[in-house]
Amino acid sequence: MLYHVAIHTPKPEHTQDLIDSMHRFADAARRQPGLREIRTLRDVRDGTLMGMAIWDSADALAAARPALAAATEGDDFDAWESEPVRAFLLEEV
Repeated sequence: MLYHVAIHTPKPEHTQDLIDSMHRFADAARRQPGLREIRTLRDVRDGTLMGMAIWDSADALAAARPALAAATEGDDFDAWESEPVRAFLLEEV
């Protein structure tokens, strides 16, 4: 399995824009083969957002990437986020 984690730091005035984008990403992911689970999460202390998806494999994620990119095409992450996205591809060790 492959765990895809993305940490987002929204500007306060764009929090809902970013959540909506993450939900579009998740909706597209749910239609892709190889997805096991996907969540959009918010830290209750500081508002940091985290997207977490569990895929059968790196190949499943790679095959899904065009659909995932299309779901968020035109989203202005540079305007919405106060820091660059931190993304991780994790495997159990």
